[in-house]
This record gives sequence, structure tokens and C-alpha cells, in this order.
Amino acid sequence: MSEQSGGQYVFGRHQPPSHVVIHVSDPHFLAGGAPLGGRYDVEANFARTLDAIRAVHPHPAAIVITGDLADLGEPDAYRRLRAAVEPVAAELGTTVVWVAGNHDERPALRAGLLDLEPTQEPVTGVWDLDGLRLIALDTSVPGWHHGDLDDAQLSWLAEVLREPAPHGTLLAMHHPPLPSHLPLFDILELRHQDELAEVIRGTDVRGILAGHLHYSSHGMFAGVPVSVSSATCYTMNVARPAAEVNGMDAAQAFEIVHVRPDTITHTVVPVIDAPTGQYFSEAWLARMAALTPEQRLEAFSRKR
Repeated sequence: MSEQSGGQYVFGRHQPPSHVVIHVSDPHFLAGGAPLGGRYDVEANFARTLDAIRAVHPHPAAIVITGDLADLGEPDAYRRLRAAVEPVAAELGTTVVWVAGNHDERPALRAGLLDLEPTQEPVTGVWDLDGLRLIALDTSVPGWHHGDLDDAQLSWLAEVLREPAPHGTLLAMHHPPLPSHLPLFDILELRHQDELAEVIRGTDVRGILAGHLHYSSHGMFAGVPVSVSSATCYTMNVARPAAEVNGMDAAQAFEIVHVRPDTITHTVVPVIDAPTGQYFSEAWLARMAALTPEQRLEAFSRKR
């Protein structure tokens, strides 16, 4: 028979994750619900994303949205985004982590989403998610689209990381500390990456969540895995030569992050309505759970 942990079946060598985090990026909301660039219905795309988030997990530890929350930093854009997200977060009993991006304006973001004074102070924070620490950094630079981290924010991060967390730490930021194969993004890259690497190397940081690129990407930075979530508004059509990559209203996605003691996985979840098979189900899992491990292999692994 199978083991069960927290109501989840265990058929393999890994126990269920200790934490599940939803990683979303780049909604780019506009005041009045205006279409982005006159063509992308970002609110409809985001509504479909929220429907998918509801479906993939009943109670994630957090919904992390890694920047470019609004396209022009308009107060009404933040109001509209908040009105869309908060009811879903309440329904799922989870925390929302807002991260600033290069399209955001700190004063309006702080006032509209965090109920704070509308200042140019960086939008940072620390969350304890039942032992998993999540730290939001602010890589935005007022008046510019490239990213940066100044000495004050790096010193603050170093101080927070002095004490390890029971399940380790995830960093959430907008500009990824990774190269892009698209030259346009290298112009807008994160500055002072060497200094950031010095701060996090050897700490309990287990992963970095980022956005900005409008396509999914993964890499390593200072020995830490980096996962870039694609955008919900529009994505980059990377099925073209790098010099000719432009935006398209397709392939929107987010990521579901599963945290285990020995590893963290990042699964790209496409936001798409497509014909889907009906073979696997809760009933199928229950049938497998009633078998011994050997019987399961016979029933499902052996080639017919």
C-alpha cells in the first residue's frame, strides 16, 4: 500500500513538499483597464491566470508577483490589480507578496498595494512562511528601466541573512541576475551583480524568483538556482532569431514552486484552454494507492 502524508499520496522516494509557492510575474495593469499597447487585454489574461492558480493548489504558502505590477505606475492600475488578487488570496488562505519592477512607481505602489506612505523608499520585506523565509528585494531604479541594488539594500539583505531560517530562504526580485540571449535585455540588466553574489554566497538562500524577461528561463547565480517566470500580460516569441524576438499575445504562464528539504522544483504552468485527456484522476490515484509498490510497477510500469 502507499504511504500518505498530509492527504497526499507518496509513490516515490520524495515526501510531499513542505511548502508550495505560486510565482507570477509582469501583469502590467493600466488605469481604467486599458489594453496594453492598444492590443493586449492584460486584465482578461490575468483573470485566466487567477483561475489557473485556483485550480493547481488549494492552499499555497504565498502568491509572489515579481514586478511590473503596473505598466505606467498609475494609482488606479494598482487598485485594479489589488481588487483582482486579494479575493483569490483570501479564498486560498494565502499571503500575497508584491515585488517592484522597472515599470512600477514606488510611491503609487506603496500607497496602493501596501497602505504605506507614498515615498521613493525601496519596496522590500521579509515573510516567515512556516519556516520558509521569503525576502523581497527592490531592483527598480526610479526614472530608469535597468535594475540595480544599492549599498543600503545589500547591507540590509546581508543583515537579514545572518540568521538562517528553518527551511531556508527564497529571494524575490524583478531583474534576474542572469544573462539573456536577447541583447535588448542585457541593456536593462541588473547592476552590481558581483556585490549581490558576495552577500548571498554561503547563506541559506536556496532559490531566486524573478521576472522582467516575459519568457521562462532558468540558470545559476552564486551557486543558487534562479527561476524566471514568464509574464501574464504578453510574452516574448523566443521561437525566432534573437534579433527578431518581439511580444505576442500567447504562451502566458506562471510557475508553481515545490519546496522540499533536499530540492526545489519550478514547474511552468501554461495558462491555456486546450482539449485535455481524462485518463488520470483522483480515482486512478486511489486505485494505485490500494496496490503494493510491486503491484503498481506491474500495473503501470511494465511495457505491454
